[in-house]
Amino acid sequence: MQIEINSPEEKELIEQLKKRDDPEAKRLLRFLDMPDLSRTPASPLAAIIERVKKVPALKDFDDIKIPEIVSTYVLFDLFNMPPGHQARSKSDSYYVDEEHILITHDTVMWYYYLNHPDIKKKIENGEDLGVICYAKVYRKDEIDRKHMNVFHQFGGLYLVPDAKKTLTIEDLKNALIEIAQSIFGKDIKIRFNPDDFPYTDPSLEMEIKINGPDSKGIEDPRFTNPDKSREVNRDQWIEMLGCGMVRKTVLANFGLTGYHGWAFGFGLERMAIVSMELPDIRLLWSEDERVKKQLKLGQKFVPVSKYPAITRDISFIVDKNFVPNNYFDLIRDLGGDLVEEVKLIDKYEDPQKFGPDKVSYTYRIIYRASDRTLVSEEIEKIQNEIYNETAKQFRAELR
Repeated sequence: MQIEINSPEEKELIEQLKKRDDPEAKRLLRFLDMPDLSRTPASPLAAIIERVKKVPALKDFDDIKIPEIVSTYVLFDLFNMPPGHQARSKSDSYYVDEEHILITHDTVMWYYYLNHPDIKKKIENGEDLGVICYAKVYRKDEIDRKHMNVFHQFGGLYLVPDAKKTLTIEDLKNALIEIAQSIFGKDIKIRFNPDDFPYTDPSLEMEIKINGPDSKGIEDPRFTNPDKSREVNRDQWIEMLGCGMVRKTVLANFGLTGYHGWAFGFGLERMAIVSMELPDIRLLWSEDERVKKQLKLGQKFVPVSKYPAITRDISFIVDKNFVPNNYFDLIRDLGGDLVEEVKLIDKYEDPQKFGPDKVSYTYRIIYRASDRTLVSEEIEKIQNEIYNETAKQFRAELR
Protein backbone atom coordinates (compact mmCIF):
# COMPACT_ATOMS: atom_id res chain seq x y z
CA MET A 1 0.00 0.00 0.00
CA GLN A 2 1.23 3.48 -0.92
CA ILE A 3 0.71 6.04 1.85
CA GLU A 4 1.37 9.76 1.52
CA ILE A 5 0.96 11.95 4.56
CA ASN A 6 -0.72 15.28 3.89
CA SER A 7 0.47 17.88 6.42
CA PRO A 8 -1.43 21.20 6.49
CA GLU A 9 0.95 22.22 9.27
CA GLU A 10 3.94 21.79 6.97
CA LYS A 11 2.29 23.85 4.24
CA GLU A 12 1.57 26.67 6.68
CA LEU A 13 5.14 26.65 7.99
CA ILE A 14 6.50 26.87 4.44
CA GLU A 15 4.27 29.87 3.79
CA GLN A 16 5.63 31.48 6.93
CA LEU A 17 9.17 30.88 5.73
CA LYS A 18 8.34 32.56 2.41
CA LYS A 19 7.23 35.68 4.27
CA ARG A 20 10.54 35.96 6.12
CA ASP A 21 13.54 37.81 4.72
CA ASP A 22 16.35 36.43 6.90
CA PRO A 23 19.18 34.25 5.50
CA GLU A 24 18.08 31.18 7.48
CA ALA A 25 14.55 31.21 6.03
CA LYS A 26 15.89 31.55 2.49
CA ARG A 27 18.32 28.73 3.19
CA LEU A 28 15.64 26.35 4.45
CA LEU A 29 13.42 27.05 1.46
CA ARG A 30 16.32 26.31 -0.86
CA PHE A 31 17.00 23.00 0.89
CA LEU A 32 13.34 22.00 0.75
CA ASP A 33 13.25 22.85 -2.96
CA MET A 34 16.17 20.56 -3.80
CA PRO A 35 15.11 17.44 -5.71
CA ASP A 36 14.48 14.20 -3.89
CA LEU A 37 17.05 11.96 -5.59
CA SER A 38 15.45 8.84 -4.14
CA ARG A 39 12.47 9.63 -6.39
CA THR A 40 14.46 10.86 -9.41
CA PRO A 41 14.37 7.98 -11.95
CA ALA A 42 17.86 8.52 -13.41
CA SER A 43 19.54 8.74 -10.00
CA PRO A 44 21.50 5.81 -8.56
CA LEU A 45 19.72 6.53 -5.27
CA ALA A 46 16.42 5.66 -6.94
CA ALA A 47 18.07 2.54 -8.35
CA ILE A 48 19.00 1.46 -4.81
CA ILE A 49 15.39 1.95 -3.75
CA GLU A 50 14.13 -0.28 -6.57
CA ARG A 51 16.61 -3.04 -5.72
CA VAL A 52 15.88 -3.00 -2.01
CA LYS A 53 12.11 -3.02 -2.53
CA LYS A 54 12.46 -6.36 -4.31
CA VAL A 55 14.24 -8.28 -1.55
CA PRO A 56 12.07 -11.10 -0.12
CA ALA A 57 12.30 -9.78 3.46
CA LEU A 58 10.50 -6.58 2.44
CA LYS A 59 7.90 -8.20 0.21
CA ASP A 60 4.46 -6.60 0.49
CA PHE A 61 5.71 -3.85 2.84
CA ASP A 62 3.76 -0.62 2.78
CA ASP A 63 5.52 2.44 1.31
CA ILE A 64 5.07 5.75 3.13
CA LYS A 65 6.01 9.31 2.15
CA ILE A 66 6.31 11.65 5.12
CA PRO A 67 6.47 15.44 5.69
CA GLU A 68 9.86 17.13 5.73
CA ILE A 69 8.92 19.59 8.47
CA VAL A 70 7.67 18.07 11.73
CA SER A 71 7.35 19.03 15.37
CA THR A 72 10.25 18.51 17.73
CA TYR A 73 7.89 16.51 19.92
CA VAL A 74 7.29 13.96 17.17
CA LEU A 75 10.87 13.89 15.89
CA PHE A 76 12.64 13.77 19.25
CA ASP A 77 10.47 13.28 22.33
CA LEU A 78 8.56 10.27 21.01
CA PHE A 79 11.86 8.62 20.07
CA ASN A 80 13.48 8.87 23.51
CA MET A 81 15.43 12.06 22.76
CA PRO A 82 14.18 14.48 25.44
CA PRO A 83 15.14 18.17 25.82
CA GLY A 84 18.90 18.48 26.26
CA HIS A 85 19.64 15.48 24.02
CA GLN A 86 22.59 16.15 21.74
CA ALA A 87 20.57 15.37 18.61
CA ARG A 88 18.35 18.39 19.31
CA SER A 89 21.22 20.88 19.18
CA LYS A 90 20.59 23.92 16.98
CA SER A 91 24.20 23.68 15.87
CA ASP A 92 23.38 20.33 14.25
CA SER A 93 19.76 20.70 13.10
CA TYR A 94 17.66 23.14 11.07
CA TYR A 95 14.84 24.69 13.08
CA VAL A 96 11.95 26.43 11.35
CA ASP A 97 10.86 27.82 14.71
CA GLU A 98 11.26 26.71 18.33
CA GLU A 99 8.86 23.79 17.91
CA HIS A 100 9.34 22.68 14.29
CA ILE A 101 12.32 21.30 12.45
CA LEU A 102 13.45 19.84 9.14
CA ILE A 103 13.55 16.07 9.65
CA THR A 104 16.94 14.75 10.76
CA HIS A 105 16.04 11.06 10.49
CA ASP A 106 13.38 9.16 8.60
CA THR A 107 12.57 6.97 11.62
CA VAL A 108 9.91 9.60 12.29
CA MET A 109 7.83 7.64 9.78
CA TRP A 110 6.97 5.22 12.62
CA TYR A 111 4.72 7.89 14.11
CA TYR A 112 2.90 8.67 10.88
CA TYR A 113 2.55 5.03 9.89
CA LEU A 114 1.23 3.72 13.20
CA ASN A 115 -1.28 6.58 13.44
CA HIS A 116 -2.63 6.16 9.91
CA PRO A 117 -6.31 5.05 9.88
CA ASP A 118 -5.67 2.10 7.55
CA ILE A 119 -2.85 0.84 9.74
CA LYS A 120 -4.93 1.20 12.89
CA LYS A 121 -7.42 -1.17 11.27
CA LYS A 122 -4.60 -3.64 10.64
CA ILE A 123 -3.64 -3.40 14.30
CA GLU A 124 -7.25 -4.02 15.38
CA ASN A 125 -7.22 -7.14 13.20
CA GLY A 126 -3.92 -8.34 14.68
CA GLU A 127 -2.11 -8.20 11.33
CA ASP A 128 1.64 -7.97 10.73
CA LEU A 129 2.94 -4.46 10.00
CA GLY A 130 5.73 -3.78 7.52
CA VAL A 131 6.70 -0.42 6.06
CA ILE A 132 9.55 1.26 4.23
CA CYS A 133 10.28 4.96 3.92
CA TYR A 134 12.82 6.97 1.92
CA ALA A 135 13.24 10.69 2.17
CA LYS A 136 15.50 13.72 2.17
CA VAL A 137 16.84 14.51 5.62
CA TYR A 138 18.71 17.54 6.88
CA ARG A 139 21.62 17.96 9.28
CA LYS A 140 24.19 20.70 9.59
CA ASP A 141 27.60 19.34 8.67
CA GLU A 142 31.11 20.15 7.59
CA ILE A 143 31.96 20.73 3.94
CA ASP A 144 34.13 18.17 2.18
CA ARG A 145 33.88 15.55 -0.56
CA LYS A 146 32.07 13.05 1.68
CA HIS A 147 29.43 15.17 3.40
CA MET A 148 26.37 17.19 2.49
CA ASN A 149 23.84 18.74 4.81
CA VAL A 150 20.98 17.52 2.61
CA PHE A 151 21.02 13.79 2.02
CA HIS A 152 18.71 10.77 1.79
CA GLN A 153 17.80 7.94 4.13
CA PHE A 154 15.99 4.64 3.71
CA GLY A 155 14.27 3.02 6.68
CA GLY A 156 12.30 -0.12 7.37
CA LEU A 157 10.04 -1.30 10.20
CA TYR A 158 8.54 -4.74 10.74
CA LEU A 159 6.22 -5.51 13.66
CA VAL A 160 4.18 -8.59 14.55
CA PRO A 161 1.73 -9.37 17.37
CA ASP A 162 3.43 -10.92 20.39
CA ALA A 163 0.91 -13.75 20.46
CA LYS A 164 1.43 -14.64 16.80
CA LYS A 165 5.18 -15.30 16.57
CA THR A 166 8.55 -14.14 17.88
CA LEU A 167 10.99 -12.14 15.80
CA THR A 168 14.66 -12.25 16.75
CA ILE A 169 17.80 -10.32 15.99
CA GLU A 170 18.76 -13.12 13.62
CA ASP A 171 15.64 -12.43 11.55
CA LEU A 172 16.78 -8.83 11.28
CA LYS A 173 20.32 -9.82 10.27
CA ASN A 174 18.98 -12.09 7.54
CA ALA A 175 16.86 -9.27 6.13
CA LEU A 176 19.82 -6.89 6.11
CA ILE A 177 22.07 -9.42 4.41
CA GLU A 178 19.47 -9.66 1.63
CA ILE A 179 19.49 -5.87 1.32
CA ALA A 180 23.29 -5.61 1.18
CA GLN A 181 23.51 -8.37 -1.40
CA SER A 182 20.88 -6.69 -3.57
CA ILE A 183 23.15 -3.63 -3.80
CA PHE A 184 26.68 -5.05 -3.71
CA GLY A 185 26.29 -8.62 -4.93
CA LYS A 186 26.17 -12.04 -3.32
CA ASP A 187 29.88 -12.15 -2.50
CA ILE A 188 29.98 -9.04 -0.30
CA LYS A 189 31.47 -9.62 3.16
CA ILE A 190 29.29 -8.46 6.06
CA ARG A 191 29.63 -8.24 9.81
CA PHE A 192 27.50 -6.88 12.68
CA ASN A 193 28.73 -5.01 15.75
CA PRO A 194 26.91 -3.83 18.89
CA ASP A 195 25.66 -0.24 18.78
CA ASP A 196 23.35 2.03 20.75
CA PHE A 197 20.23 3.86 19.54
CA PRO A 198 17.49 5.51 21.58
CA TYR A 199 14.65 3.60 19.89
CA THR A 200 16.05 0.05 19.51
CA ASP A 201 17.49 -2.48 21.97
CA PRO A 202 19.54 -4.47 21.29
CA SER A 203 21.05 -2.33 18.54
CA LEU A 204 23.59 -3.19 15.86
CA GLU A 205 25.63 -1.59 13.12
CA MET A 206 26.23 -3.46 9.88
CA GLU A 207 29.58 -3.12 8.12
CA ILE A 208 30.79 -4.34 4.75
CA LYS A 209 34.37 -5.12 3.80
CA ILE A 210 36.02 -3.17 1.01
CA ASN A 211 39.26 -3.62 -0.92
CA GLY A 212 40.23 -6.82 0.85
CA PRO A 213 41.08 -10.07 -0.97
CA ASP A 214 37.67 -11.47 -0.03
CA SER A 215 35.68 -8.38 -0.95
CA LYS A 216 34.50 -7.00 -4.25
CA GLY A 217 37.45 -4.63 -4.39
CA ILE A 218 35.35 -1.52 -3.87
CA GLU A 219 37.41 1.56 -3.18
CA ASP A 220 35.86 3.79 -0.55
CA PRO A 221 36.62 7.51 -1.08
CA ARG A 222 36.72 7.97 2.69
CA PHE A 223 40.03 6.06 2.72
CA THR A 224 41.46 7.77 -0.33
CA ASN A 225 44.18 10.38 -0.26
CA PRO A 226 42.61 13.24 -2.26
CA ASP A 227 45.97 14.18 -3.74
CA LYS A 228 46.80 10.59 -4.78
CA SER A 229 43.45 9.15 -5.69
CA ARG A 230 44.63 5.55 -6.01
CA GLU A 231 46.27 5.33 -2.59
CA VAL A 232 43.93 3.51 -0.21
CA ASN A 233 44.13 1.56 3.00
CA ARG A 234 43.20 -2.01 2.16
CA ASP A 235 40.94 -4.37 4.08
CA GLN A 236 38.71 -1.68 5.53
CA TRP A 237 35.33 -2.28 7.09
CA ILE A 238 32.85 0.54 6.57
CA GLU A 239 29.60 1.07 8.45
CA MET A 240 26.58 0.85 6.19
CA LEU A 241 23.58 1.07 8.48
CA GLY A 242 22.15 0.99 11.99
CA CYS A 243 19.43 -1.37 13.18
CA GLY A 244 17.91 -3.15 16.12
CA MET A 245 14.89 -4.60 17.86
CA VAL A 246 12.29 -1.90 18.48
CA ARG A 247 11.93 -0.72 22.07
CA LYS A 248 8.43 -1.44 23.34
CA THR A 249 8.56 1.80 25.31
CA VAL A 250 8.84 3.71 22.02
CA LEU A 251 5.94 1.77 20.50
CA ALA A 252 3.94 2.64 23.60
CA ASN A 253 4.60 6.32 22.85
CA PHE A 254 2.52 5.78 19.70
CA GLY A 255 -0.19 3.90 21.57
CA LEU A 256 0.89 0.48 20.30
CA THR A 257 1.17 -2.45 22.71
CA GLY A 258 1.26 -6.19 22.18
CA TYR A 259 3.61 -5.90 19.20
CA HIS A 260 7.36 -6.33 18.73
CA GLY A 261 9.79 -6.32 15.83
CA TRP A 262 12.81 -4.84 14.13
CA ALA A 263 13.87 -1.69 12.35
CA PHE A 264 16.79 -0.37 10.33
CA GLY A 265 17.94 2.77 8.55
CA PHE A 266 20.74 3.69 6.16
CA GLY A 267 22.04 6.59 4.13
CA LEU A 268 21.51 6.16 0.41
CA GLU A 269 24.50 8.32 -0.53
CA ARG A 270 26.89 6.12 1.40
CA MET A 271 25.67 3.02 -0.42
CA ALA A 272 25.97 4.73 -3.81
CA ILE A 273 29.42 6.18 -3.15
CA VAL A 274 30.85 2.81 -2.18
CA SER A 275 29.13 0.97 -5.03
CA MET A 276 30.48 3.34 -7.70
CA GLU A 277 33.77 4.38 -6.03
CA LEU A 278 32.51 7.93 -6.30
CA PRO A 279 35.20 10.51 -5.36
CA ASP A 280 32.83 13.38 -4.48
CA ILE A 281 29.29 13.34 -3.08
CA ARG A 282 28.40 16.44 -5.16
CA LEU A 283 28.53 14.29 -8.28
CA LEU A 284 25.24 12.67 -7.28
CA TRP A 285 23.56 16.03 -7.91
CA SER A 286 25.41 16.82 -11.14
CA GLU A 287 23.54 17.84 -14.30
CA ASP A 288 26.62 17.23 -16.47
CA GLU A 289 25.64 14.48 -18.94
CA ARG A 290 29.19 13.11 -18.87
CA VAL A 291 28.73 12.52 -15.15
CA LYS A 292 25.09 11.44 -15.17
CA LYS A 293 25.61 8.66 -17.72
CA GLN A 294 28.23 7.11 -15.43
CA LEU A 295 26.12 7.08 -12.29
CA LYS A 296 25.17 3.41 -12.38
CA LEU A 297 25.39 1.09 -9.39
CA GLY A 298 28.37 -1.23 -9.51
CA GLN A 299 30.07 0.77 -12.27
CA LYS A 300 33.30 2.41 -11.22
CA PHE A 301 33.18 6.16 -11.78
CA VAL A 302 35.87 7.61 -14.05
CA PRO A 303 36.44 11.37 -13.56
CA VAL A 304 35.40 13.28 -16.67
CA SER A 305 38.38 15.56 -16.20
CA LYS A 306 40.67 16.76 -13.43
CA TYR A 307 40.01 20.46 -13.27
CA PRO A 308 42.30 22.54 -11.03
CA ALA A 309 41.18 23.90 -7.68
CA ILE A 310 41.24 27.52 -6.59
CA THR A 311 42.06 28.07 -2.92
CA ARG A 312 41.23 31.10 -0.81
CA ASP A 313 41.74 31.72 2.92
CA ILE A 314 39.65 33.85 5.23
CA SER A 315 40.59 34.93 8.76
CA PHE A 316 38.38 36.66 11.31
CA ILE A 317 37.76 37.27 14.99
CA VAL A 318 34.36 36.40 16.46
CA ASP A 319 32.62 35.83 19.79
CA LYS A 320 33.19 32.50 21.53
CA ASN A 321 29.59 31.48 20.80
CA PHE A 322 30.45 31.18 17.09
CA VAL A 323 29.08 27.91 15.61
CA PRO A 324 31.20 26.54 12.72
CA ASN A 325 28.29 24.55 11.22
CA ASN A 326 26.32 27.77 10.84
CA TYR A 327 29.29 29.33 9.08
CA PHE A 328 29.50 26.39 6.68
CA ASP A 329 25.89 27.08 5.75
CA LEU A 330 26.81 30.64 4.82
CA ILE A 331 29.59 29.34 2.58
CA ARG A 332 27.17 26.87 0.98
CA ASP A 333 24.69 29.68 0.38
CA LEU A 334 27.20 31.77 -1.53
CA GLY A 335 29.53 29.19 -3.08
CA GLY A 336 27.01 26.47 -3.90
CA ASP A 337 28.43 23.30 -5.43
CA LEU A 338 31.65 25.08 -6.42
CA VAL A 339 32.88 24.65 -2.84
CA GLU A 340 34.67 21.31 -2.59
CA GLU A 341 35.96 21.60 0.95
CA VAL A 342 36.39 24.00 3.88
CA LYS A 343 39.35 23.34 6.19
CA LEU A 344 40.08 24.87 9.58
CA ILE A 345 43.67 26.09 9.27
CA ASP A 346 44.04 27.93 12.56
CA LYS A 347 42.11 28.73 15.72
CA TYR A 348 43.43 30.52 18.77
CA GLU A 349 42.61 32.88 21.60
CA ASP A 350 44.59 35.91 22.76
CA PRO A 351 42.68 37.80 25.49
CA GLN A 352 45.14 40.66 25.49
CA LYS A 353 45.03 41.09 21.72
CA PHE A 354 41.41 40.15 20.85
CA GLY A 355 39.55 40.46 24.16
CA PRO A 356 38.48 37.84 26.75
CA ASP A 357 35.46 36.47 24.82
CA LYS A 358 36.90 36.44 21.33
CA VAL A 359 38.40 33.70 19.13
CA SER A 360 40.39 33.94 15.90
CA TYR A 361 39.59 31.50 13.08
CA THR A 362 41.27 30.91 9.73
CA TYR A 363 39.50 28.76 7.16
CA ARG A 364 40.74 27.57 3.77
CA ILE A 365 38.02 27.34 1.12
CA ILE A 366 38.76 25.02 -1.80
CA TYR A 367 36.76 25.72 -4.95
CA ARG A 368 36.54 23.23 -7.81
CA ALA A 369 34.01 22.53 -10.54
CA SER A 370 33.47 19.02 -11.88
CA ASP A 371 32.76 20.17 -15.42
CA ARG A 372 35.01 23.16 -16.16
CA THR A 373 38.01 25.22 -15.15
CA LEU A 374 37.12 28.00 -12.76
CA VAL A 375 38.38 31.51 -13.37
CA SER A 376 39.71 33.77 -10.64
CA GLU A 377 37.18 36.50 -11.33
CA GLU A 378 34.14 34.41 -10.44
CA ILE A 379 35.81 33.06 -7.31
CA GLU A 380 36.87 36.52 -6.20
CA LYS A 381 33.26 37.64 -6.48
CA ILE A 382 32.07 34.75 -4.29
CA GLN A 383 34.93 35.28 -1.83
CA ASN A 384 34.10 38.97 -1.49
CA GLU A 385 30.48 38.09 -0.76
CA ILE A 386 31.64 35.61 1.89
CA TYR A 387 33.84 38.32 3.44
CA ASN A 388 30.98 40.79 3.57
CA GLU A 389 28.42 38.35 4.94
CA THR A 390 30.89 36.97 7.49
CA ALA A 391 31.23 40.45 8.93
CA LYS A 392 27.50 41.13 8.72
CA GLN A 393 25.94 37.86 9.89
CA PHE A 394 28.54 36.86 12.48
CA ARG A 395 29.65 40.34 13.55
CA ALA A 396 33.16 39.23 12.68
CA GLU A 397 36.27 41.38 12.56
CA LEU A 398 38.06 40.41 9.36
CA ARG A 399 41.82 40.10 9.48
